[in-house]
Amino acid sequence: MRHKVKKVKLGSDKDHTTSLLRNLAMSVIIYEKVKTTPKRAKAVQPIIDRMISIAKKSDTLHAIREIEKNLQHENSSKKILEVLKEKYKDRDSGFTRITKVGLRKGDGAPMVQIELV
Repeated sequence: MRHKVKKVKLGSDKDHTTSLLRNLAMSVIIYEKVKTTPKRAKAVQPIIDRMISIAKKSDTLHAIREIEKNLQHENSSKKILEVLKEKYKDRDSGFTRITKVGLRKGDGAPMVQIELV
């Protein structure tokens, strides 16, 4: 039974799922909008919100290391610490938005667009 288990299994194993979510989070932060499936968008949304909240809370070395540990790309961690921190300084939460786009042309899978508000 999966009582109170909130994590979604997106890949074949844990390593594949974590790499998929990290890469998707880095893409959303760098490009500010990405088209993906609804399940992946709902799984990556809390990760992005958490990273922006960590960047907003403090300028300590611990916060910087935690962001760079999760987002292993220099441009994404730099953008979150310099650009997005200032952009969302008045906003407490809800940094991302998920909107339905339609169906994917190849297999007809539902697609959504996750973007930074």
